[in-house]
Amino acid sequence: MTPTRSAAFLAVFLLAVPHLHGQQSPTTIAGEIGKLRSLSDQDRPSATIKAANEIAALPAGMDKVQLADQASQRVTEGDQGHAALQAVADALSKALAQTPLRTRGDEPPQPYMDLARLVRYENVSVSLDDPLFKRALDILAANEADIAKADFTLKDLNNRSWTLSQLRGKIVLINFWATWCPPCRTEMPNLDNIYAHYAGEGLVILSITDEDALTVESFLRGMDYHPPVLLDPGDIVHQQFHITEIPQTFVFDRDGKLAAIAIDQSTQKQFFGLLARAGLQPQ
Repeated sequence: MTPTRSAAFLAVFLLAVPHLHGQQSPTTIAGEIGKLRSLSDQDRPSATIKAANEIAALPAGMDKVQLADQASQRVTEGDQGHAALQAVADALSKALAQTPLRTRGDEPPQPYMDLARLVRYENVSVSLDDPLFKRALDILAANEADIAKADFTLKDLNNRSWTLSQLRGKIVLINFWATWCPPCRTEMPNLDNIYAHYAGEGLVILSITDEDALTVESFLRGMDYHPPVLLDPGDIVHQQFHITEIPQTFVFDRDGKLAAIAIDQSTQKQFFGLLARAGLQPQ
């Protein structure tokens, strides 16, 4: 998952420490996490589990929390399987239990939000008894309620207007993306293939970006991408959908009800799973 450019970036500086018996250093583990995107789909899950187990074995402290949180933002990219998701969730939960974080205002620190997303949207379970974690789960539920009743009108690159509420009767997949986001770019061929095969069955795919038209048109030039690309230059719709990281995908059924959410890069199989929850059964 890639934070949007409007999100705050937290600089993490890890100092090399002597190896403890059977442990990797935080710096070594950070390097392993940084290489996950470069691995094949076959190798990535085992490498993620290995990194998660190494994080779990670290002494308590902020290094452990930060590394576990970084892993949580990589494990949701693509379909790495339940074992990898659970291993990372366990490592992050353990790190937060050992080193609870303080908050300023009502928003829980990012690691609590990332753990809550794994629990709510990736079917993992943790036993963390922390009011900030519970608050994070409550925020996600409230955000979801907002999204379920959201409506908008945006124009695409051809100056055509699209209004969500006027698409009742169709299954609508909304994908938030940007040209500079590697996981977003990875998703695009799958979205294009799905759109090509199922647009005739009442599927609408809307790709929404907050970038300017010139940037987007330059990026798409020469690409064979057919779903409508909608421009949200003022981030109004991003705010309606509580977008802080991309890519994210939302599927509405033919009655306009929110049916499914993906919090990160999805494979074609995962997209089909989301669409099935809205009533589209791929052949």
